[in-house]
Amino acid sequence: MSNNQTPLFKHHLQLGAKIAEFAGWEMPIQYNGIIAEHKAVRERVGIFDVSHMGQIFITGPDTVAFLSYVTTWDMKRQKDSDCRYCHILDKDGRIVDDIIAYTFTSEEYMIIPNAATIDTILSWLLENSGD
Repeated sequence: MSNNQTPLFKHHLQLGAKIAEFAGWEMPIQYNGIIAEHKAVRERVGIFDVSHMGQIFITGPDTVAFLSYVTTWDMKRQKDSDCRYCHILDKDGRIVDDIIAYTFTSEEYMIIPNAATIDTILSWLLENSGD
């Protein structure tokens, strides 16, 4: 198993989680069984540990136009402190990955890609940034 553990790892173990490796991280994949988990989420609440996911910061005067070009969302519609689930697209409009895009200001965004695709997304953004 990997050495990467989220801040919630010990809590997952205490709650009886079955742990598996995911993109270099030790992550919970199941607790009491999928039926019990489904029922718990439908009747009470569920929490998903996203500590292992990537954080890519994108800044500059062309941030909104750039992110609108490489994602499925028109970032001009997003206000400060908003976040949006959307997709990064390749040059042919095919989905590369899903992300969450957070707006700090119109010139400062953070995108959250999946742990397994951080390098792919970062490379794609750099290749298409014009820098």
